[in-house]
Amino acid sequence: MTKTSAILKARLEEAGIRHWAGDNISQVFTQPGDKDDLIDEATDAFENVLDTLLIDRHNDPNSKDTGRRLAKMYINEIMSGRYDPAPSATAFPNDNGHTYKGMLVVRSELKSMCSHHHQPVAGIAYIGIIPGEKVIGLSKYTRIAQWCARRGTLQEELCNDIMREIIKATDSEHVGVYIQATHGCCENRGIMAHSSLTQTTVLNGGFLDDPSVKKEFFDNIKLQQEFAPR
Repeated sequence: MTKTSAILKARLEEAGIRHWAGDNISQVFTQPGDKDDLIDEATDAFENVLDTLLIDRHNDPNSKDTGRRLAKMYINEIMSGRYDPAPSATAFPNDNGHTYKGMLVVRSELKSMCSHHHQPVAGIAYIGIIPGEKVIGLSKYTRIAQWCARRGTLQEELCNDIMREIIKATDSEHVGVYIQATHGCCENRGIMAHSSLTQTTVLNGGFLDDPSVKKEFFDNIKLQQEFAPR
């Protein structure tokens, strides 16, 4: 019997769709039950890993069903941004006689995963935008950012992904994204640096070309950080 992963991979390759850890491949799930079948297959794979680690998953009460829990967690939660389509971001016209021409900065909490060691990444994204002819709801910025983050990725790539998706959803080229995050691959292994913090920024349009816009963006970030809940 052909494995579900092999069938899905064949669909991806036939369509010429890249399937790196940080890519969205939701379009490949074309048949009812595809995702459930993939979870079943991943369960077997995770159980094999546990067996290889010499963990008695049959008698250890803490390890029973861990393979399925891991499979569901990866596909439905920590990497759901790969398997689920983009969140709906209904746009509204920004030309109703009270056009907003200022800057908007949204603070979004993120959970992601490093694609190198599959360690957790936790942080904050600050998304700045000068709206064009349409706007989206405030919560949509965070939904888009979290959808981009729920994959195996690197922080630099995540910054680019969020900016690209915000531009796509809003049709505004004036977008800036700043992320600060802690990485499990630095805290839990290797250098064991529990005070590490990584910062990345991507700027586009006026955020890149106009020094006053760039300054306003980072001034707003400082204000948000100052009054953020602790």
